[in-house]
Amino acid sequence: MAEASRYKNVRGLSRGLALLNVLNRMDGGANVARLAELTKLHRTTVQRLLETLQTEGYVRRSESDDRYCLNLRVRELSEGFRDEHWISALASPLLGELLREVGWPTDLCTFDVDAMVVRETTHRFSKLSFHRSMIGRRLPLLQTASGTAYLAFCPADERERIIDFLARQPRMECRLARDRPALNDLLARVVQQGYGFNHMNWTEEPKMAGIAVPIRSAQGLLGCLSVVYIASAMTTAVAASRYLDSLRKVVNSLEAETMKAEIA
Repeated sequence: MAEASRYKNVRGLSRGLALLNVLNRMDGGANVARLAELTKLHRTTVQRLLETLQTEGYVRRSESDDRYCLNLRVRELSEGFRDEHWISALASPLLGELLREVGWPTDLCTFDVDAMVVRETTHRFSKLSFHRSMIGRRLPLLQTASGTAYLAFCPADERERIIDFLARQPRMECRLARDRPALNDLLARVVQQGYGFNHMNWTEEPKMAGIAVPIRSAQGLLGCLSVVYIASAMTTAVAASRYLDSLRKVVNSLEAETMKAEIA
């Protein structure tokens, strides 16, 4: 899915980032010789990079033993990078593979206040998509596959807070939140089947349908991955039989990468 760059890589920047990456894994820091060994760079290059990073405030040198450690300014590099950005970065190449397998567009969504927000998608690449611009679009919780999947599989206390909030909203899309028996039946079906679904339920997109599966981590529910298709093309059951395994394969990969990151 990524386009080839017209420009050459900036080797100095690549080396500096590699050095920061190594320092991030070194508890207590390391001296120039050790860093040169780990990065496979010449000691003079490492020294020059470290001095630049020190000048910019990203590393500091211990006066006692010449070890270099990360400095507080490196925290600025992650301040604007939220979980949804991180999961999107992991998902992008996997969604490209998924598109070749299923044909229909897929969306990775995360929860935000009262909706699911599309963070990564293959809509712009799928020949079967009617919507090229989906990144950032907010999807109603009670009318979409991702929304029902998130509500069904998120922690019970979170689910109650969300439903209580939705029930107090006057919007038509929130009406189901005020009918708890009907909503409970819907969420029970989602849990039983293992996936969320929408078949012509979304008032803004009445011709569309979809199925979605949750993406979990040790910290909780990260979001949902869905495949979107024209409702007249197939039933929910047929879509599940065709695409559920493919969705779950991608989700398993995402969850495995998430676990590695949480352990690191």
